[in-house]
Formats: sequence, structure tokens, C-alpha cells
Amino acid sequence: MLGVITLEDIRPIAIGAGILGTGGGGNPYLGSLHLAAIIREKGPHPLLDPLTLADDALICVAGNIGAPTVSIEKLPEGTEMYRALRLLEEHIDRKFDAIAIAEIGGANSMQPVIAGLQAGIPTIDTDSMGRAFPEIQMSSFLFGSSATVAPFAMVDAANNAVVIPTSVDDKWSEKIARNIAVSMGARAGLVSTIMSGKQVKEAGIHYVMTLAHHLGHQVLEAQEQKSDVPQVVADVLDGKVLFRGKIADVNRRTTKGFARGSILIKSFAGIDKLEIEFQNEFLIAYLNGKVVVTVPDLICMVTEDTGEPVTTELLRYGTRVCVIAVPAPEQLKTNIALDVVGPGAFGYDIEFTPLPGGKIGLMPKT
Repeated sequence: MLGVITLEDIRPIAIGAGILGTGGGGNPYLGSLHLAAIIREKGPHPLLDPLTLADDALICVAGNIGAPTVSIEKLPEGTEMYRALRLLEEHIDRKFDAIAIAEIGGANSMQPVIAGLQAGIPTIDTDSMGRAFPEIQMSSFLFGSSATVAPFAMVDAANNAVVIPTSVDDKWSEKIARNIAVSMGARAGLVSTIMSGKQVKEAGIHYVMTLAHHLGHQVLEAQEQKSDVPQVVADVLDGKVLFRGKIADVNRRTTKGFARGSILIKSFAGIDKLEIEFQNEFLIAYLNGKVVVTVPDLICMVTEDTGEPVTTELLRYGTRVCVIAVPAPEQLKTNIALDVVGPGAFGYDIEFTPLPGGKIGLMPKT
């Protein structure tokens, strides 16, 4: 397990988390620049093994909320998540012992580490998705659990801050938070889902930071050896290369706090086509009109030559890409979970057919 995050770890984490983010989670390059600056200032950051948490430890979940398309135009002030954490501590009149990652995807894998460094508390090597999802109720910490999103705190790049003490349910927390995020410029730091260490151990998708780090290292090594990097990514994640081709069309818009749209990829021979629809993250893929992968399984896009992640805000006509289908962690494939993160939760009248296998949530073999 990756026990501490140093400057040397940032590059592989950014690559691995960018791939696991299935197009969302925020720009990993910008996130890595921010994390590097904080580590230079404060030193390496401890990463806790989730299974060593005390049962009565007090944990919060941290992440950004908004549209990834905004993140490359509206840079953070840098302390939004830290200020939200302190605001929520003030609300409950108790300090947090550690921070859990909301989603391993993209920059959102690194922002909780930044908040932990700023607050002087460790980050746990666990998240609630094993990927990225667009809405905050889509969390393994909440599936069949007594944990709730509220109370939660949100802070923007200026001096705007809010605490929502309670909500009817987690979907309403998402609606409230999304509307506030739009008012804050479609980007804010969010700290929520207060839990015990016992709850984190039972419900978290563990060792995701270690997995991102391992995946990134494998990509960098494959680049040096001039290997088939996308195939290496598929092998590390127990997935399969689904399609190789060139982006032929991008339909993307930022609306109601999300980046929504679709992408068309044509094979290099020009015979086959892959269409992908997204809401921050890639949700469903059609190969020549037939559904081949849906959420919660991961649709990961990388550049054909280097295997670097391609996120929704950086989709460009003409880019040569490879699309990889990856099995979701087991926590996302239960009946309770599928009601929240399956195809039906996104409006698709399609039955989820899981990909076989899966390594997300397991300690990677190095």
C-alpha cells in the first residue's frame, strides 16, 4: 500500500486517477500542480490504511462539486475544501480525525489530500465510487447505510460559504448542493457524509489511491518501453480494449452544473463507430448502435499512443483515442447500489449487464 504521498507520487497518481475518473472528476493536470505546490510547502502527506481506522474515529468525505468544463477556466482559490471542512467542524462542534475521498477520479483524487495537508489530518486510502460519478448521492458510503450526505458545508473561491444542516434525503442534498454550486460559478468545495471509522471500513471502496498510483506507474513504464499502453491499462484494471479510433464529433454543453453531451469515435479504417454519452462522466457506449457498456462499469478513454487519460472537458475533434471497458467494484453492483448508479438512475431503460472480473477495491499486486 502507498503509505505516504510525496512529490514523486503525484505524476503517476494523476495519470491513474484520470483514467479511473471515466472522463470526470476534474482536470488531473491542474490538480497535480496544486498538490505539488502544497507538498513543497508542507511536506509529504500520510495515507491511512482504511482497515486500521479506529471504529469510533470521526470521518468526513471531501470533494469538489460542479462541472469539469468549468474547472479549466475557473481556477480554485486553493483553500475551498479546507474552509468547508473547518466550517462543518464548527457546525458539529467536533474535529475530524481523517478525510475520506469522495471519488478517485481526476483532480478529485487529490483535493482531499490538499485539504488534509492544510488541516493537518491524514487522508484515507478509500473512496465511495472506485471511479467518478456526477451526483453526490452516488456513494457506497450511503448504500443501505445510516450515513447521510447532510449536514454538509460548501465554500467557493470567494468568501461565500454555506452549511446545510439537514435535508429530506440524499437526493435532495444533491439538488440543494447543485443549485448552490451553480450560484457559486459551477465550482465549489464540498465536505459532507460524516461517518465513524467502522462505517468507512464497512462501506468504502478501499486502496483506490494505491491503485491509481500503481496504474500510473504501469503507464509510465509502458511509455518508456514503447509498449501498447492502452492494453497495459486494460490488463492492470482487468478490463478490455473496446475500441480504437479518432474522435469525429463532440457535442458538449455545460448546463445545470454538469457537463453533458455525446461523442462519436470512428475506427481508423472508417468502418465501425463508437458513440458515448456523458454527464460529467462517460455513462453508456454504443458500438455500431448496440449497447456494449453502461454505468456503473467504467468507460475509460486514453490517448492511443501514450495511454494518458482523456477527460470530458478536453475532448477534441481528431484526437486518436482508445476506449477501455473496466469492471466496476463489487459495491456498485448490488441491487441497492444499482438503483442509484445503474443505467436507470441516468434515464436509460436498459438492464445492467456487468463485465466479468474486477480489481477496483482490491489491493493491487505490484
